[in-house]
Amino acid sequence: MTGGNARASARRADSRQIMSALTADRDPIAVARSAQPGAIILARHGEPGLSRKIRFDAEGYRKWWAQYEEIGLREGQTPPLALAQMADKAGVIIASTRKRSVETATAVAAGKAFSQDPLFIEAPLPPPRWPAWIKLSPRMWGFLARFWWWFFNHHEGQETRVQAEERATQAAAMVSEMAENGQDVLIVAHGFFNTMIGEALKARGWRCTQDQGFRYWKARIFRRS
Repeated sequence: MTGGNARASARRADSRQIMSALTADRDPIAVARSAQPGAIILARHGEPGLSRKIRFDAEGYRKWWAQYEEIGLREGQTPPLALAQMADKAGVIIASTRKRSVETATAVAAGKAFSQDPLFIEAPLPPPRWPAWIKLSPRMWGFLARFWWWFFNHHEGQETRVQAEERATQAAAMVSEMAENGQDVLIVAHGFFNTMIGEALKARGWRCTQDQGFRYWKARIFRRS
């Protein structure tokens, strides 16, 4: 068995263990007879505490993104009521291991237990190595870095597009299995990788029934077609 297949098998085993624990106190006959899978909710984290009102060169953006990956949320944010209600209803809540996702899950779960999994971290954003005189905003650098990563395989030794697509497929399989018992599954993660998971879910027969967009705190809901 290859390393990738072994990891995928381990994740499937982990998902079965999580489902078993979550349904231990429920009527097993009722669980087995659940007519419809639960919803899968892909939510983006809240706004990180790092200013975007700045312009810098490619190396400056590389350092800025490294900070972005480490910090938590900007203070003073209140989770949207709709997302908090989704968390209250969810049978499973999983955050990526990034601090901004963990703090978001903590805020929306309101004391409810959730797990963390690096499977859901954001895909990398290494910027193209352009001359230092080119200075752009973080938003523009993010767009260009994603474009170069997606279309030109610019990854600087980090995760490639193909590898990220494989990870998104694993994530979709994992959350699909969790939702099969009728419980809603809430994933608190990142904008672009959530999009990749969404595409993988569509390939598995799920459809997006509610789309709030891709801004901070927003979510998309998927249900089985």
